[in-house]
Amino acid sequence: MTMGPLLIGLYIFVLASFVGFEVINKVPPTLHTPLMSGANAISGITIIGAFATATTADVSVSNIIGAASVALATINVIGGFMVTDRMLKMFGKKK
Repeated sequence: MTMGPLLIGLYIFVLASFVGFEVINKVPPTLHTPLMSGANAISGITIIGAFATATTADVSVSNIIGAASVALATINVIGGFMVTDRMLKMFGKKK
């Protein structure tokens, strides 16, 4: 029996979800926000990849998923920078 690409992608997604959950659980709270700031760079790479996916003018499933990826990654980047800015203001001089 051969496994289709969708089933293999589903396996990879589930395994990556478990690994990601375990990695995030092991991070102490004091390091969580700085690590999330670093994850913004990864989301920026996701935006570039999603733009490459959604470049054709035809409406297809990959274009819809690419457009959704651009929107969600943009929200993630903006939210991450807002959290980072708030964290840096906490360590600044008080007026």
